[in-house]
Formats: sequence, structure tokens, C-alpha cells
Amino acid sequence: QVQLVESGGGLVQPGGSLRLSCAASGSIFSINAMGWYRQAPGKQRDLVATITSGGITNYASSVKGRFTSSRDNAKNTVYLQMNSLEPEDTAVYYCNAQVVNRDRSMLSSWGQGTQVTVSS
Repeated sequence: QVQLVESGGGLVQPGGSLRLSCAASGSIFSINAMGWYRQAPGKQRDLVATITSGGITNYASSVKGRFTSSRDNAKNTVYLQMNSLEPEDTAVYYCNAQVVNRDRSMLSSWGQGTQVTVSS
């Protein structure tokens, strides 16, 4: 069993910043890529950012230059620093981890989601 727990969401004014965190725990041998996705009401879940275990990042074009993803492999934790937030960034943000379990099986694990609302 692997659990992902997200934190850091909330209400922020346009132009503001938030930092999301996602900590993985459980029967983990290692974690390959970790990522952030978001889903606005009535829309599909979209990729926001991914980061490999070596720190290589990839971003959606809509957040490039405003969002930064990082990770602490020792803590099995991934972060998303969100700056210059816009109302269009309002969504539930989900963390994903590509986990290698201790029995060497592989699992794509999701967090429960954290709400980010950008509004004046």
C-alpha cells in the first residue's frame, strides 16, 4: 500500500503564490517520476508538471515560467511552487507517483487532491 498526502492548497488572490506538497509513504522501494495534475469543474484532468527522480522537469505550456516543481527523494516528497497565479489556475490539484514497491511491483499512485482557488 502506498499513500500520497497533498497539502498547501487554498484561496489566493490573482498574482499571488502557493506551494503544494505531496508526501508518499508505505511499501516503497523507489519512486520514478512524480507529477502534478489538475482538474477544473466540468473539465478533464490535465498534466501540470512532472519531475523525474533525477530532477528533470516538464511543464504544461500554460504554467511554464510561473510554476516550478522540485522533489526531495530522501523524503519521497514532491513540491509545486506556483507563482503569478491566475483565475484560470483554479482547480483541484492531484499528485501522482510512479512507485516501485518493495516487492518490485510497480504502481501509479494518486493523492486525494487539494483545492486551489484563485479569486479576488
